[in-house]
Amino acid sequence: MILPSNIEGLIKAQNESDSIAFTEYFTEKATVSDEGSSYSGRTEIKLWTQQVTEKYHMQLKPIDFNQTGTSAKLTVEVTGTFDGSPAVMQYHLELEGNSICSLRITG
Repeated sequence: MILPSNIEGLIKAQNESDSIAFTEYFTEKATVSDEGSSYSGRTEIKLWTQQVTEKYHMQLKPIDFNQTGTSAKLTVEVTGTFDGSPAVMQYHLELEGNSICSLRITG
């Protein structure tokens, strides 16, 4: 499977627990929705990814990727220290150029 460089970078940043690099793939005013909560802007997204990484020690393995225009869906196998690990999750992305302006995670 061939992934765009920004999606590869996002996965790599998550797997290396690099919240700064992870956040750089988002626009300044991006939003993230996960586990019933929403986060707006890079500062909140950075805090969210730091907390999630510390809590769950997540690793992502891409399974599938589809993109139509500015909308994309990344399916990943997520392993970590959470009940039900590993789990398959979908990352619903809205893109603005090479940056992510919206990410909604569903399982």
